[in-house]
Amino acid sequence: MSKLRNIVILTGAGISAESGIDTFRSEGGLWEQHRVEDVATPEAFVRDPDLVLRFYDMRREAIQTKQPNAAHVALARLDREWPKREGGDVLIVTQNVDDLHERGGALNVLHMHGEHLNAWCIACDTRHRWTGPLIHRPPCPACGMAALRPDIVWFGEMPYRMEEIYAAVSTADLFVSIGTSGAVYPAAGLVRNARDLGVQTLELNLERSKGSAWFHETRLGPATQIVPDWVGELLSS
Repeated sequence: MSKLRNIVILTGAGISAESGIDTFRSEGGLWEQHRVEDVATPEAFVRDPDLVLRFYDMRREAIQTKQPNAAHVALARLDREWPKREGGDVLIVTQNVDDLHERGGALNVLHMHGEHLNAWCIACDTRHRWTGPLIHRPPCPACGMAALRPDIVWFGEMPYRMEEIYAAVSTADLFVSIGTSGAVYPAAGLVRNARDLGVQTLELNLERSKGSAWFHETRLGPATQIVPDWVGELLSS
């Protein structure tokens, strides 16, 4: 651990669950009483755009009422203090579409699956910070077209900024996965990439994930307990 410099941290739904944000897929393949296929695919948006927009409008509104928890705050502390102390980098790659990492104080965050508080204009390919509803087809601030959709990576679409993520893993000394199921690719494959490159790997999770066997070490428990403990240990070593 004394030679650690660069750290890449992958976070999933488990880190935000204790803030009251539901995990993506529950038993039975439902997400808040909707089939994933009905609200989280490009085909669903073409078939029933009103249903999709109403669904994401509700999610966007709800997320703004939630607060970052101790795990978000701990990672923000690591993000701020580690580069000053070790001269390395900390990159938080999140599968989550909430803004709790940022509101917890983190600066170096990459949202590979998009953000609820963004809207994407499919007419002029611009993205805008967006906190209100989209159901009424508001015009794009850039081009004026009524072509805004949630800036969310749906099933069948390519996650954002994968080249940057792979590059960061390739220069990492430690890869940490927090609150992930290990079932959603390509995020779930990052630990294998890290292992192939000789990077140390650590899993912090409520229970073992589908990819637990790929990690050098797994620590189990609620994120609000084990993440602050790990950060404190790292910063005091």
